[in-house]
Amino acid sequence: MIEIFAPSGGETPLVETDICIIGAGAAGVTLARDLAAAGRDIVLLESGDSDFDDDIQDLMSAESVGYPYPDLRDARIRMFGGTTTIWGGRCARLNAIDFKKRSWVPWSGWPFGLDTLEPWYAKAQTALGLDPAFDGGAQTLKEIGLRPAFDSDELAVDAWTFDLAADRFTLRRVGDLQSNPRVRILLRASVTHITACAEGNRVSHVNIANLAGGRGTVRARIFVLAAGGIEAPRILLASNDVHAEGLGNRHGWVGRCFMDHPHARGAWIRTNQPWAVLGLLSRSCRHAGNRYATLARAGEALQQREGLLNSSFTISARRAAGARMAGVQSLYRRTRSALRPARAERALWHANRRFLLAARERVGPVIAWSQNRFGKSSLFVVVRAEQSPNPESRILLSPEKDSLGVPRIKLDWQFTRLDKHSVQRTMLALDRELRRLDLGSAELSPWLSNEGPVWETDPLISNHPVSGYHHMGTARMADTPAQGVTDGHGKVHGLANLYIAGSSLFPTSGWANPTLTILALAHRQAHHLAHRR
Repeated sequence: MIEIFAPSGGETPLVETDICIIGAGAAGVTLARDLAAAGRDIVLLESGDSDFDDDIQDLMSAESVGYPYPDLRDARIRMFGGTTTIWGGRCARLNAIDFKKRSWVPWSGWPFGLDTLEPWYAKAQTALGLDPAFDGGAQTLKEIGLRPAFDSDELAVDAWTFDLAADRFTLRRVGDLQSNPRVRILLRASVTHITACAEGNRVSHVNIANLAGGRGTVRARIFVLAAGGIEAPRILLASNDVHAEGLGNRHGWVGRCFMDHPHARGAWIRTNQPWAVLGLLSRSCRHAGNRYATLARAGEALQQREGLLNSSFTISARRAAGARMAGVQSLYRRTRSALRPARAERALWHANRRFLLAARERVGPVIAWSQNRFGKSSLFVVVRAEQSPNPESRILLSPEKDSLGVPRIKLDWQFTRLDKHSVQRTMLALDRELRRLDLGSAELSPWLSNEGPVWETDPLISNHPVSGYHHMGTARMADTPAQGVTDGHGKVHGLANLYIAGSSLFPTSGWANPTLTILALAHRQAHHLAHRR
């Protein structure tokens, strides 16, 4: 059943259920499906509507006070389906090393290893119509006919696969939830406060509101906060009536260790064999109905030897730093900025992406080679880095409040020397490999010198030049409350019935896009909740 939460001012309806899920993005929808299938009664709260609404989106407006970050109002989407409504579909598993405690990465280590998550990755891939055996590693590459040329101790080659269905988690694609009598979906129902009981050891209820002045209360046996890596800590910090520091924040971890996958220009490839260099990492290939694209990352032996993060890169034709932006790229960005993420505009955006993808698969390498050959561009390394968990990189509450009375946030995005060191040493490994393969050399970008800045964004290196808009780490999992916000199942330390879902749980980020891991964690969490007494 689906409803618009639309009481007028003065009305305070009470909603009661078994499990209340806050946020109808990829994590929330996955949890609702699995828990309803397990026989649980669900209320799924979504602040947005079935389509994009400017006034609701304004609740996302926030301030950036650290390293420059894209406008936070547009860094995620507040509607049913969340930011996956404009998702590019990239799916990849984290690597085994990402889960481990790495002595050279402060605050690293998950409460469990890759083996724990592998069956849930397979379930998530099946749900997306992907090969459930896909792991992005050597076996996958062999099966799709790719033979990496790099020494795997120096540079490992991995792969993305792609969910090709647009708008997979939007309301029009979840008819199973709408028709399920165990699921009640409330749209335009923004959670403004999570209220703990007087003893402070469990959640009593959550307060919800709409922009028309309506207010309400939801009571449940279990609450799951699946609002994303920025909104989840915002709600926890703002719910500070019983716990003055905010819920789950007794040791000050809520909002800390904000991570993204920052992008950068890593190196200029000097070569007289551009076609061979481009062939080292295939940008797109098809196999058994699935699409794949490859990337390279620091090999695990290199990571351990030199103390590096698991940062990744691709090689593409790009204009030199400081050059004039190409007309096509400039037009693409202006068009993207002008389009609202409403349904019609999203359809146009997805159609444009399909056209560009088809062009890239058919003639992309030829275009890149010809641009390099005739001096329109050169081959450069596009870095997609792992960012170290840094407690000083964080979400804070602002004195300013939104139209529902909830404090807005301030993002203080920070880098560490380890972030830069990892890219620098990975680029030096690429230089060694190119020389070994007799394909040229890699000249490191000036910012990677020891005297350069800790990070440098380049507007010409990617259509998303700053980062992947991947908000991670702000409610991190840890075995003890002294090291994080939740346990390994996402239950908030010290609160018996409050769980977190989504990428805010990630203790470390790895190189991989987070959505597949978000889905795997949600499947695992749903199984845990369904069998919890």
